[in-house]
Amino acid sequence: MNVEALLQQDIPLVRRLLVSAIRTELRRFGFKKGVLGLSGGVDSSLAAFLAAEALGPENVRAVLMPYRTSAPDSSADAMEVIRLLGLNHVTIDITDMVEPLFAQVPNMGQRRRGNVMARARMIVLYDQSEEWGGLVIGTSNKTELLLGYGTLFGDMASAVNPLGDLYKTQVRQLARAVGVPERIIAKPPSADLWPGQTDEGEMGLTYAEVDKVLYLLVDERRTLAEVVGMGFSEAFVRQVWRMVQRNQYKRCPPVIAKVSSRTLDWEFRMPRDWGT
Repeated sequence: MNVEALLQQDIPLVRRLLVSAIRTELRRFGFKKGVLGLSGGVDSSLAAFLAAEALGPENVRAVLMPYRTSAPDSSADAMEVIRLLGLNHVTIDITDMVEPLFAQVPNMGQRRRGNVMARARMIVLYDQSEEWGGLVIGTSNKTELLLGYGTLFGDMASAVNPLGDLYKTQVRQLARAVGVPERIIAKPPSADLWPGQTDEGEMGLTYAEVDKVLYLLVDERRTLAEVVGMGFSEAFVRQVWRMVQRNQYKRCPPVIAKVSSRTLDWEFRMPRDWGT
């Protein structure tokens, strides 16, 4: 089975679906504007291109949120996207937000510091959402969501996520088609939480390989044994599946303990467009 071929998308169709989804879902919530964190990476750049197409660039605010150690290239790439699309934008440095906490907890490791920065950025985004009058548009892709490679209530938070059903491989395909600069598509993915950090280095895998395994396990509903039988390392397949299982809690709203006859998210599930 050629899994790479299965990950190929009908680009015009997917682009049309995602642009329509952004426009429709924001309107269902009563909004015409969107806010997104623009890091200069391929995910947020693609989300910016799709949001600009859906809402008009004048209705999209891009927020740059560097930390003092952020790579200068990240801001430069983000500004290039802003220039190409003509987006409204603002830069808010999070250094003075997070360093007082780092000073109080000097033994905080890199991962904890990264989580703090991701959540500080989401505080900024939701504040900009209130100020700009637009909903927060997410930038997490399907690979990250399945593997739990993101911060709960940090970069995983949003009101509408146009990329959540695209594997990283597919994000790159669509990004190339809509005009995201090749330099942004080609650079190693990184949350830029500390110098030299890359997604693949931190997780110990490559998106190209893990996307194939995830596609077979999730979209094709193959068993672990079937995927191993297709030539993938058993240890790798089991590692991937453990990550998917272990991080299920990140993909769900908080479970509400049931004590009444109509519990929120159990019996009481209001449609998103109720009353509109």
